[in-house]
Amino acid sequence: MKTYLPKPDEAPGPIQILHLEDSLVDHELIVRSLRAAKLEFLIERVDTLDEFTARIRDGFIDLILADYRLPGFTAIEAWDALATVDPRPPFILVSGAIGEPAAVAAIQSGMSDYVLKDDLGKLAHVVQRALEVHRARLSRENAIRELAASEKRLAGFAEHLQTTIEQERTAIAREIHDDIGGSLAAIKFDLSWMALHHADPETLAHVSTAQDMLQHALGASQRIMMNLRPAILDQGLVAAIQWLASSFERRTAIKTLVRMPSNPIHLDKQVELAAFRTSQEALTNIGKHARCQHVTIDLVDDQQVLTLEVSDDGQGLSDGALENPKAFGIKGMRERAHAVGGWLDVSTNSQRGTSIILSVPLSRTGETFA
Repeated sequence: MKTYLPKPDEAPGPIQILHLEDSLVDHELIVRSLRAAKLEFLIERVDTLDEFTARIRDGFIDLILADYRLPGFTAIEAWDALATVDPRPPFILVSGAIGEPAAVAAIQSGMSDYVLKDDLGKLAHVVQRALEVHRARLSRENAIRELAASEKRLAGFAEHLQTTIEQERTAIAREIHDDIGGSLAAIKFDLSWMALHHADPETLAHVSTAQDMLQHALGASQRIMMNLRPAILDQGLVAAIQWLASSFERRTAIKTLVRMPSNPIHLDKQVELAAFRTSQEALTNIGKHARCQHVTIDLVDDQQVLTLEVSDDGQGLSDGALENPKAFGIKGMRERAHAVGGWLDVSTNSQRGTSIILSVPLSRTGETFA
C-alpha cells in the first residue's frame, strides 16, 4: 500500500492539485477561478485513468479535482484507484454531468465535496474547506496513533513493573527464609538448651518469655514469606486460593466460601500468579472496607475462559471509587489481568456488595484445565 504523506501545515509552497479533466477549456476555467480567489497553487491536468494512477504513484498531491464523466471511465473509478493510498487526499468533484443522487452517493463513498461547473465561484472556498477538514482528520488520526502507542508503552511498563515486583518479592522471601529463618531457628535451639541446663526459676521464666516471643517472630516471618511468595502456589491455584481463603477467614472472622472445580487445574504460571494476586488483593480490600458477613470465591472454566470471582455482601464501593486516581489496588488488578491477556470487571451495589471478576481466555495448547 502506498502511503500518502501530508504536507505539514507550516510547510511553505503552493497547493499541489491534480486535475482529472478531458476538457482543456474547463480546465482553464477552473484555473482562472482559483487564481481569482488568490490561492497559491500548482495544477496538473490528466485525462486518462492510467495517467491519473501513474501520477498518484509518482509523487505528492495535496488535492484532487475531478470531472465526473470522462472518456471510458468515471470519477468513481478514479476514487477506487486511490484505495491503495493511505490516507487518500481530498477529492472534489467538479462536474456539470452529475445529478444530485450521484453526487450524494459520491460524497457517501468518501469524496470530500462536489461543485457544479456553472458555479465555480465557490470552488476556492470548497478547496480550502476540504484541505482544512483533511488536515484536522489527519491530526486526529495522528493523535489517536500517538495515544495508542503511549498506552502500549505504558502497558508494557506496567507489565515489566509487575514482573519486577514479583521477582523482588521472591528474592525477599528467600532471604527471610534463608537468613532470618535460619537465625531464628538457631536461637530456638539455644533457648531450648538453656531451658534444659538451667534450674533457676527466674532464668527459666526469661527463657520461656523469649521462646514465646521467638515463636511469634517465626510465625510472623512465615506469614510474611507466604504473602510475598506463597510456596503453596507450587501445589496449584486451587490449593493456593483455599489457603488464602482459610487464612483470611481465620484473621477476620468473615465466613469465606470457596467453590472450585473437582478436577485438577493446570495453568501457566503467570496466569496462576495473576489469579492468586487478584484474590489476595480483593480479600485485602474486603477486609479493610467491605464491612461484610460473607465472602464467596468462585473459580470456573467456561468456554475455555478461566473466571475467578471474589464477591462479598458488604456495603459496596462508594460513588466514584472506581475512577479514583488513587485506587491503585483495582488498577493493579486490571494491569495484572491485561498482562495475561485477560480483563477485570467490577460490580458494586450498596445493597448487594461488590464482585471482582477476573476473566482470562485459555488456549488448549497452552494454559489449560486438565
